[in-house]
Amino acid sequence: MDLVDIIAEKRFLGQEFLTWLWCKSEERSGAIDLPGIGDISVSFEKHLLLEYGEGDCHEKVICQGLQAELNEARTGLRMGKKLEQARIVLGRGEYEWVMTVKASMFDFKSVKTPKTMASQEDSDDPVAVEGKILEKIGLYEQALQLVDELFRLYLNVRLSSDWEAELSRLRAWIRIKE
Repeated sequence: MDLVDIIAEKRFLGQEFLTWLWCKSEERSGAIDLPGIGDISVSFEKHLLLEYGEGDCHEKVICQGLQAELNEARTGLRMGKKLEQARIVLGRGEYEWVMTVKASMFDFKSVKTPKTMASQEDSDDPVAVEGKILEKIGLYEQALQLVDELFRLYLNVRLSSDWEAELSRLRAWIRIKE
């Protein structure tokens, strides 16, 4: 089995993760407790891409709107479409990251890091510029760490005996606003 086949076969994990994360983000008003980190906020907003079918019968549906207006995307899930891409806002403490995550390849697009005091200063000093760059790299690393920990939390549930109960909650959540 080559790499392309493995990616195609395991694609459902990213889609399932995004759906699970969307459900989790609505359980405690966006707060998710990450072991060793504490509560972070997670919200889905403005843009979701759902896919259905394969080959010539492949469909893509883009759902846009405010967080409260993503009912169309939930309807798509009820119809068997898979969540392929989502714009997610992650918050930890005073920091907030906005990113688009593509499920199949676990790609991160248009990651927007938090504003900081250093990023707002305008300086030509090489040391200050280097500091801004290092700070930006650190903020990207924090965002990736948070997503990694969210994925680890998902996998811990997915691979445990609790998955059947979690799957039932997920299915009930998808059916809520019929």
